[in-house]
Amino acid sequence: MSSPESKDAPDSPAADQTKAPAGAPAPAEPLAAARREAAENHDRYLRAMADLENFRRRAVREKEELRLFAASKLLEDLLPALDNLALGLAAARQPKADLKALAGGVELVQQQLKAALAAHGLKEINPAGQPFDPHQHEALSHHSSAEVKAEHVLSVVRTGYALNGRLLRPASVVVSSGKLVEEAVP
Repeated sequence: MSSPESKDAPDSPAADQTKAPAGAPAPAEPLAAARREAAENHDRYLRAMADLENFRRRAVREKEELRLFAASKLLEDLLPALDNLALGLAAARQPKADLKALAGGVELVQQQLKAALAAHGLKEINPAGQPFDPHQHEALSHHSSAEVKAEHVLSVVRTGYALNGRLLRPASVVVSSGKLVEEAVP
């Protein structure tokens, strides 16, 4: 006679093996799959870190190249003026050099330089006759003047410059203190 326990009972180990669906992974397979996924994630992490380091190096290299060659366009635009100065010096060394022609040539070179610099954002600050602005002008002295109103620029000693709206050098000026008022001496 067989006992009810000898038959495959629902709680017996043999019943557990028969209840598992066909093709289900054995307990060791999920662990191996998790390890493969962890290895893949670690590999992606290492690749991302390498890409980031390459990006950083490239950015540093590009920044250095930009710093080294940022002025190249400006310098290319200034080279014709430098060439013309060399021609002017050669003309000045001639035995019968004409001073008026030389002065005219130097003036043309100055205009050429100003135009090249203006094309790159340099603006001249020449405030003769304008109100004194301490943000753009540097007062060297005050002088009385009957022609120029008080606190206006009487004369410009040194021209100022701004680059794309940012002050590079203030204009050095003499400021008018207005008409000279003579006090009567008793």
